[in-house]
Amino acid sequence: MKIGLGLYRESLTPNNFRFARQAGATHVVAHLTNYFRGRDPSLSAGSEKEGWGDCSTDELWSYEDFAGLVKTVRDNGLEIAAIENFSPRFWSDVLLDGPDRAKQIEGLKRLVRDAGRAGIPCIGYNFSIAGVWGWSRGPFARGEAMSVGLDLAAIDPDLPLPDGVVWNMRYRPGRPDASPVTVSSDELWQRLGAFLRELVPVAEEAGVVLAAHPDDPPAETLRGTARLVNRPQKYDRLMDIVDSSSNGLELCLGSLQEMPGTDEIYGHVRRFARRKRIGYIHFRNVRGKVPNYHETFVDDGDIDMAEIVRILRDENYGGVIIPDHTPEMSCDAPWHAGKAFALGYMRALVQNAAALGPSRTAQSTSIRMQAR
Repeated sequence: MKIGLGLYRESLTPNNFRFARQAGATHVVAHLTNYFRGRDPSLSAGSEKEGWGDCSTDELWSYEDFAGLVKTVRDNGLEIAAIENFSPRFWSDVLLDGPDRAKQIEGLKRLVRDAGRAGIPCIGYNFSIAGVWGWSRGPFARGEAMSVGLDLAAIDPDLPLPDGVVWNMRYRPGRPDASPVTVSSDELWQRLGAFLRELVPVAEEAGVVLAAHPDDPPAETLRGTARLVNRPQKYDRLMDIVDSSSNGLELCLGSLQEMPGTDEIYGHVRRFARRKRIGYIHFRNVRGKVPNYHETFVDDGDIDMAEIVRILRDENYGGVIIPDHTPEMSCDAPWHAGKAFALGYMRALVQNAAALGPSRTAQSTSIRMQAR
């Protein structure tokens, strides 16, 4: 297992690369969509009308963009593990089945080819209309650390999407009197299937893994639109659409644990690791489930993270794990302190993986897998 750090576009700086190395990371997962644009990264769901911000002027990333990033990261002593998330501008009509869908698919094919040619091994994506939305921010973690949580009873989960917003970002100006977007589960799965059948063969040729993030939050619907991977078994459905090593998972442990009806995630993690389809892992913890949960420090939630490392060790997972959202610590550098705590905990587990003893869930997991 390798330790990585996710960095947002404006955080891809020499100081943060040094911070990553100092904390024991060897890899970077880079977000090229500029969610924060001039603001410090902070846990937030964004505003009701604009979401995380405006991406309407984004231009399709090119080979030169990717090659320059790979070189910069490598010159700073690290390696690129993945690019996380397409700009909504690049695939709004793929998600919405709009008039520019065919043009955008061709653009995504070019993007994937350019990424592979530049040495980007993985692209994480989240096939979602509403995106990451509905959180509230508060002192929910240990010691009143600022974190995020979901309480569906405290929000209007059916609040319509503003016109021109998808995946919680504005991709074009809104049009007055536009009808609200509604998407059923069947429609969303049909759109995903078409996307995978067109993009996965290109990714195979380019040597790139397309890694799907589960829904966050994993509700049934949000903002009038269905959610996609909101149960662990739906990851299997996604992988079976195109049975390819390039059709993989961005395995978010927190999102899996938040899913209602999931007593334990350990058997699911073992199954996904055994299928060798994990692009990389979001190593985060949570307490509670939909409709009410909050995110915690990595050592303080409902998931036994040492057991996750035992499972990954047993299944010979050699990929990258990164801290995802982390509570912000009370100091002059809240984001960095939260990440440093998570990275140190992760590094200790990985360095001592062989000494963690046998998996406590191995036997029950084996029985369940045989029953399938």
